[in-house]
Amino acid sequence: MDKQLESRRTFLKTAVVGLPLAGAMHPASMAAVDAKKQRTNRLSCNLYSFNEPLASGQMTLDQVLTFCADLGFDAVDPTAYYFPNYPALPDDSYVYQIKRHAFRLGLDISGTGVRNDFTLPDPTRRKAEVELVRQWIGVAVRLGAPVIRVFAGLGKELPAGHNRDEATGWIVDAIRECAGYGAKQGVMIVLQNHADFIQTADHILEIIRGVNSDWLAVNLDIGSFKTGDPYRQIAQVAPYAATWQIKENLFVDGQERETDLGKIARIVRESGYRGYLPIETLGKGDPRVKVPAFYEKVKNALANTD
Repeated sequence: MDKQLESRRTFLKTAVVGLPLAGAMHPASMAAVDAKKQRTNRLSCNLYSFNEPLASGQMTLDQVLTFCADLGFDAVDPTAYYFPNYPALPDDSYVYQIKRHAFRLGLDISGTGVRNDFTLPDPTRRKAEVELVRQWIGVAVRLGAPVIRVFAGLGKELPAGHNRDEATGWIVDAIRECAGYGAKQGVMIVLQNHADFIQTADHILEIIRGVNSDWLAVNLDIGSFKTGDPYRQIAQVAPYAATWQIKENLFVDGQERETDLGKIARIVRESGYRGYLPIETLGKGDPRVKVPAFYEKVKNALANTD
């Protein structure tokens, strides 16, 4: 081989190694991009947004899933009471039909939820409520839902003759049993603050700490802190959240106000939360109009928050 040609090849090899490839980024820049990607939360639709058309039969779950996929959602959160014959368990064939349909649409199932009450003074009735959650954990497994939402209690008033500490003890015991079963099935229990027995950040954190289980976290409902500063309470609870409910409005000192989505997005970022952010629209109006409008607002707030 010609010595001059060989020397030229050697020079080109060493020169190329020392130069960045076209379009390549400095490692520090790549790390910054990766970090930003990690902070990007995908959006899910809590199907309570479609409560009226689902409850009235105007839309089926299949139709709602198709609507959400066409809109651009990454996931859906189908609440259990939209399955046929709730609270009775649906046929496996129906559960698998919904699971298959979501999969074919490119949608994940980000969670599901039940309606329960652990503040009932009768221990037999509380046991039945635990059993309800246990049974629907099984449905969550078959559906592919990683979390199942539960309530503490459905009413603001304590049962006659009982105090808050006593009722909190009932709730902690019931949820601890649910979380233990969830751990065996690979489904997390997420406790929703719903302006019922739980009205403040301190209320929900007392229960979370009392149960003290890796399989229990918070479903952070931003619209259900109805006293004081909701943003402060949301930030207080955010580190404990395994899923959220992002709503159009929240309550500032008891007064309903439009949600500052930029502020919520910053709280989400600062908490380190990386999971799905389910959105939920409430009140009057066609969800086929309301959901797309709110979806765009939330998406833009996330995109414009550093």
